[in-house]
This record gives sequence, C-alpha cells and structure tokens, in this order.
Amino acid sequence: MSVDVRDLGGRPVIIGGGIAGLMTALHLAPEPVLLVSRSELGADASSAWAQGGLAASLGDDDEPALHLSDTLAAGDGLCAAQAARRIVNAAPDAIEDLARLGVRFDRTPTGAFRLGLEAAHSRRRIVHAGGDGSGREVMRGLVAAVRSTPAIAVVDGIEARRLTVEDGRITGVLANGSKGPVFLATGRVVLATGGIGGLFHDTTNPLGSWGQGLALAARAGATFADLEFIQFHPTALDGLDRPMSLISEAVRGEGATIIDETGRRFLDGVQGAELAPRDIVARAVWRHLADNHRVFLDVREKPGATFAQHFPMIAAACRKAGIDPARDPIPIRPAQHYHMGGVAVDMAGRTSVPGLWACGEVASTGLHGANRLASNSLTEAAVCARWVADSVAGSLDSGRKQAVALDLPAPNPGSVRPLLSRALGVTRDGERLKEAARALLLLQQQQGPASDPAAVGLMIAVGALLRQESRGAHFRTDFPSRAAVASRSQITLNAAIAAARELASSRALESIL
Repeated sequence: MSVDVRDLGGRPVIIGGGIAGLMTALHLAPEPVLLVSRSELGADASSAWAQGGLAASLGDDDEPALHLSDTLAAGDGLCAAQAARRIVNAAPDAIEDLARLGVRFDRTPTGAFRLGLEAAHSRRRIVHAGGDGSGREVMRGLVAAVRSTPAIAVVDGIEARRLTVEDGRITGVLANGSKGPVFLATGRVVLATGGIGGLFHDTTNPLGSWGQGLALAARAGATFADLEFIQFHPTALDGLDRPMSLISEAVRGEGATIIDETGRRFLDGVQGAELAPRDIVARAVWRHLADNHRVFLDVREKPGATFAQHFPMIAAACRKAGIDPARDPIPIRPAQHYHMGGVAVDMAGRTSVPGLWACGEVASTGLHGANRLASNSLTEAAVCARWVADSVAGSLDSGRKQAVALDLPAPNPGSVRPLLSRALGVTRDGERLKEAARALLLLQQQQGPASDPAAVGLMIAVGALLRQESRGAHFRTDFPSRAAVASRSQITLNAAIAAARELASSRALESIL
C-alpha cells in the first residue's frame, strides 16, 4: 500500500471542524496548526445545527453561582463540581471572545445580549444568534475567522482512521482521503469530532457523526467517562426525515405547551411541566407515546403569531412537513440529541494518552453529569478550547516520520444503529443491554466496516449495564431507583471487551445447562 507521509514539522493536528475544533485552532494561532475535517469546513458539524444558543450568566439578575447551581441540579449528582464551576465562571468571557471573532449575537435595542430562557434554568441566560439559527451563525463567524488566519492550514475531505501510538504516546494520525491513505506525523492531536447521533435511528444530529473520535481514542487505549449518559431531546419533529428536525427548548421557554391528541396537557402533574429537565420531559413523552397516544407541541397561543419570526428554521421545517404551526399542533417524539459521556479529560483537555487532547462533545469534562443543562454544550466547547490550546502550545511534539500503513475499511454504523436504538434509548433494561453487548462484541471482532462503530456502542452498552440505578438520562426499568451514592463511571475498550466476553461465556454455559 502506498502511503502519503506528511512531516508536519511539529505542528499539532486538530481532528474536527465544529466549534471546539475551530476555536482551539484560533486560540493556538499564531502557532501553525493543521485542521482536518472529513467534509467541507462547517458543512457536516453538529455545531451548525444547534438552535438553543450558549448559556452564560450575563443578565443583571444572574451570576455564575446561579448558573452553577442550575448545572449541578440538572446533572443529578454526577457533575464534577470544580470543573463545572470553572467553566461557568469563564462562560461570559467566552461569549465576548465569539463576538470579537465576528459572531453576530442577537441584541436588544440598547446593544445588550438578548437572553432567552430554557428548561431547568432559573434565569434568562441563553445567548442566541439569528434566533433559532445560533449554531449556524456561530459557525459562520468562526469559519470566516479560521479562513483568514494564515497559521491555520485546513485540509477537508480527509477522514482520520487511526491514531498511532509508540511507547504509550501519540505519534501520528493515519487518515484516508480521495487520493488514498495519508500519514500525518505529529505527537500532538486534538479530538474535536462531536457526538454519536449516527448510532441511533432517531437523532437530531448528522448521521455521519457516529463517534469517530471515541473510536480513535479507544483504539489508542484512552480511558472514557460516563459513556452511558445519552440525552434524548423530548421535542424532535415526528416525521419521516432522518435525521430529525429539532424543535428547540427555547420554544417551550416562550410558553409553548405539550399536549396529546385530545388536547390534554399531560405534563401538568410534573414539577416544572414543560420546563422540567430534559430527561424527565423525554420520559414523560416516551411513556405517553407507548400508551398509544400521539404527542404534540402547541405553539398556537404562545409564542403565537411571532413563532415564525423568532424561530424561522423550525417554522421552515414544519412547512416542509406540511404543518402550519399557527393552526396545527406540531407532532413530536424524543430523539438522541447529546452525549454527556466521552473521552475522560482534565481541565486542560488532556486524555489518559500522552499527546492526545479532546474538546467539545467528544470529551467528558464532568460539566454535564448525568443530564446536560440546556445550552451548556456550546458554552463548554467555547470555554475549554482556550484551555486545550494553551496546553497543546505548552507541550513538545514527539511525532514519528516513517510511514505507517493499515488496510482499514470505511466505517459504516448501519448494522450498529438498530442495536443501540433498541437497547440504549430513553428507557433501558438489563436483558436488552446484554443482548446488545453480545451482538456488538461480535461486530467489533470482525474488523469490518461496523467494527469501529460497534466498539463505541459496546463501551456504551457495558457502561449502561454496570450502572445498576436510574439517574439523569440513564433510566433502567429493572433498577428504577436512584443509588444513594453517586459515582462517575470509567471504562476502556479492553475492559468493555472483557466484560462482554464474560456475558457471552455465561450465555453459552446457560445453554449447555
């Protein structure tokens, strides 16, 4: 196999072109950096799809301590309090950084940030850009800033397939592009690859985001945290399109209600009702659907006539589906939306593998705990990118120069998707998790197109099996109670494989007996 070897002269490589990757690159400048994206910069990033905006204590009635309190409450006892405190304290400055980089945030006539309200926030603290097009506008501003920064070299159309490791340290990135395999020699790699939506049938994220960064880190031997915690957004547009259109929580923040086909507002008995934490609302909607009801978001009275003006992207998605929100309730169902778990990192974004950092959704800082507070994710990416950049800039390169060749098939999560959709949805139980783990182990071992997606799914399934309680977004019907003591989980791919092999052996023994 002919491999194109690129000696980068010690420059770091950032894998991923969303907010986390772009801001890390910008903060590293003027140090030269290579940014690798599998598609045109910004074209396939989950960041661009974000509607809700960024959370920061910018209002006169707000302060970081209140933001922290809301974050810890939503995280259901599993947030890393020190990390959460540091991130929310830095959030206002990160918003100002984005504004200086050219992001056009929504403002009041006096020039102040226009602040919105979302579920589980005690204050209006959500900064939007272009109404419900916040992610798109933030990405527009950052892409323009990156394109105009000479120190940042962008290579799109290349997909990272493996990280090479020698003596426990990162030495390079093996990628594949239109001209075949390419080896990027570097001892400094930042993962900023986003989430795992492509592992689920019902998702609000790009189907191409199936956990590539998690697979890269897993094969390199990294440690992961809290992989079992997956957030399902309660209000995805219930139609035929996949991925599904998100109906932002901000719509409920402006007064929209959730009803069934009879017009009954069935969340009346839930504390916080439509603005309860996402896991609570998602389970309530899921159960109502399971009881053969249909569920709708009703915007006819609130926001009412101003709906299309404030939420143009959502209004357009409704029109495409043949729905007029001014007259018709919007059909909804929960869909996979965000992954709280990820590669375990410290506050500088360092993973357990020297030379490897992670930032954004692929990382687990401990901010989100068991259930992410609305709009904290883009804030986390924007805040942590600076700390990751500082750490990378202060480290030494140890990349190798010789070629590394691996014949790796293009990954395809198609056969993994039904397994995770069935076993790792809004509600879970041990038997389905065991079945999924056994099937995922076989797929992971086959070294085919499903191998890497199956490796990611296997770690998630084993993590969910080991957490024998219900907490935040992780709800076990066979363990419906919350454990008295909260503890964050940790796992590696090798540990997940060993656990799944035990399950497979126990089933074989049961069949013999």
